[in-house]
Amino acid sequence: MATTAIIPSTRITGGSFLLEARRTEEVFTPEDFSEQHRLIGQTTEEFALNEIVPNIEKIEHKDFSISRDLLKKAGDLGLSAVEIPEAYGGLEMDKVTAAVIADNIAKYAGFGTTWGAHSGIGLLPIVYFGTEQQKQKYLPRLAAGDIVGAYALSESSSGSDALNCRTRAELSADGKHYILNGEKMWITNAGFADLFTVFAKVNGEKFTAFLVEKTFPGFSIGGEEHKMGIRGSSTCPLILNDCKVPVENLLGDIGKGHTIAFNILNVGRFKLGAMCVGGARVAMENTIAYAKQRKAFGKTISEFGLVREKIANMAVGIYTGESLVYRTVGMMDVALNEVDKSGANAMVETRKAIEEYAVECSIIKVWGSEMIDQVVDEMVQIYGGYGFVEEYPAERSYRDARINRIFEGTNEINRLIITGFLLKRAISGQLPLMAAIKKLMDEVMSGPSAGEEREGALVEERKLVAQAKKLGLFAAGVATQKYMNSIQDHQEVMGAIADTVIEVYAMESAVLRAQKMVESKGEAGAMLALAMTRVYVSEAMERIESAARKVIAAVAEGDMLRTQVAILRRLAKFEPFNTIALREQIAQRVIERGKYSLV
Repeated sequence: MATTAIIPSTRITGGSFLLEARRTEEVFTPEDFSEQHRLIGQTTEEFALNEIVPNIEKIEHKDFSISRDLLKKAGDLGLSAVEIPEAYGGLEMDKVTAAVIADNIAKYAGFGTTWGAHSGIGLLPIVYFGTEQQKQKYLPRLAAGDIVGAYALSESSSGSDALNCRTRAELSADGKHYILNGEKMWITNAGFADLFTVFAKVNGEKFTAFLVEKTFPGFSIGGEEHKMGIRGSSTCPLILNDCKVPVENLLGDIGKGHTIAFNILNVGRFKLGAMCVGGARVAMENTIAYAKQRKAFGKTISEFGLVREKIANMAVGIYTGESLVYRTVGMMDVALNEVDKSGANAMVETRKAIEEYAVECSIIKVWGSEMIDQVVDEMVQIYGGYGFVEEYPAERSYRDARINRIFEGTNEINRLIITGFLLKRAISGQLPLMAAIKKLMDEVMSGPSAGEEREGALVEERKLVAQAKKLGLFAAGVATQKYMNSIQDHQEVMGAIADTVIEVYAMESAVLRAQKMVESKGEAGAMLALAMTRVYVSEAMERIESAARKVIAAVAEGDMLRTQVAILRRLAKFEPFNTIALREQIAQRVIERGKYSLV
C-alpha cells in the first residue's frame, strides 16, 4: 500500500482521450490511493455507518435538526473542509480526497444530498470567487458546520436554461444594497440553510451572483416540496421580496455569474459521479444479502444464473465508475499541482485547471447517474414484490437514484456540453479534433489496413478501445461534414455523438485500470478486474456501434449511406468475449464476499 498517492506527473489536455492513447503511468486509479486517502475513506465510511444510517428513518421524516447536527459532526471530522484553503479553516486537500469522501458518505442519499449541497456547491463559490472579506467571514463557519450553505440557481421557468432567470437585482438609491426580487425553485438545504449563493440579473440584464443570508430583510423560504425521492433532504423555494443584500455581498463580477455557475457545476458533477458509485455499492451489498437468504424452488435465488448475471452487472458498473471518477480527479490534481497557491492569480488558475476537464466531468455525471439507475432497477427486480415495499431498502434506493439524472444539469444538457465543448475546442485549435477526423476519414476511405501492432497486457482490449475511438471520430466526422457549424441545431445527432464519446472514455478507463493492475499484480492478481473490463468493453462496443449507426443514418442516404455503413461494420468488427462465463466468474466472487470486491 502506498504511503503517498501515486499521482501521475503528466498534465493531460481535457478531451484528448478521444485522440491520444494513454499509458498506464498517466492514469490514477483507486489502487493508487495513499494511506491518507484510505484512512479518510475509512473515517467517512464509519461516520456514515455509525452516525447517518441509524438516523435514516428520522431524517426521512424531515427531522432536519439531525441533519444539522450531522453536518456539524462532519465539520468536526474535517469532511466538509477538504477543498477550503487552510487560511480559512480548511484542510486544502486534493480532489481525490474530495471524491473519496463523496464516494464513502453515500450510504444514504437523503443526507448525501444535504452534505453535497453544503460542502460543494454551497461553499465552493466563495472559495473560488469570494473576496478576502467574504472568505474570512463565511468559510471558517461553513467548514466547521456552524452555518449551512446552499446554492440557488434554478427557477420555475429556467432550470436547464439558467441564464434565462427572471430574478432581478437593482442597486439601491444610496448605493449600499442590491434589492433582489424573484423566486428560486428546488433549492437543496433551503429549509435550514443559513447562507445562499443566489443568481439574479442586475438591472434585468447582467447575470450575477450574490451571497444572501437568511436573516436579510425581504428574504423568506417557501414550504417543503413533497418529493418522489431523496425525502431526507430539504427542498424549498426561496422568495425574494425587495430583499436587501449589502453591496459587499456581491460575489464575483457583475455580469459574470455564468462563470461561477458553470465552474461550480463541474466540481458538483464529478462529486455526483463519485456518490453514484458509492450508492451503487450499497445497493449491491443489500441485493447480495437478500439474494443469499431468499429461497425459491428449493435453493437461494443467488444460485440462479439470471440473478447472478444481474449482480455481476452491478459489479461491472461499480468497477467502471470508480475507474472513470478517479482517473478524472487524478488528472485534475496534476493540473492543480502546477498552480502557484501563493500567486495573485491562484484562484483564476485553479478554476482554469478544473474547467479543463469539463467534458470528463459531464461524462462522469451522465455515466454515473445512468449506471446507478440500472443498478437500483435490477435491485428491485431481484427483491421482487418486496422491492415495492417501503420496509425493504430497494424501494427507497430506486426512488432516491432517479434525481441524479436531473441534478447538476440534466443528462440531456450534459450530453450537449460533451459534444459542444469538444467541437468548440476543435474550432479554437485547443484540441486537434478536426485533423484527427480528417486523418481517419482518409484512412477509412482508402480501405482496410493491417492495423497497429500491440504488445503487453490486454492487447485485444486495447485494440477495441482504439476501434471505439475511430468509431467515435467517424460519427463526429460525418456529422460535421453534413452540418458544419449548424450541428448545434441537431441535438439528437449531438447526443448520439456524446454517447460514443462517453463509452470511449469509460472503456479506456476500465482497460487502463485493469492493465495497470496486471502490470503490478500479474493476471492472477487482476483476475476480477480483467473479467469486469472484458464484460464492459464487449457491450460498450455494441452501444458505440448503435450510436454511430444512428448518426450515419441521420446524415447520409443512398450510396453514401451504404458506403458509410460498410465502413462502420469494418470499424466495429471484433471477436466477442464469453461474457456469460465472465459474469459467472464475477458473480461467484462477489456473492461469496457479500459485496463489491476486486480481491
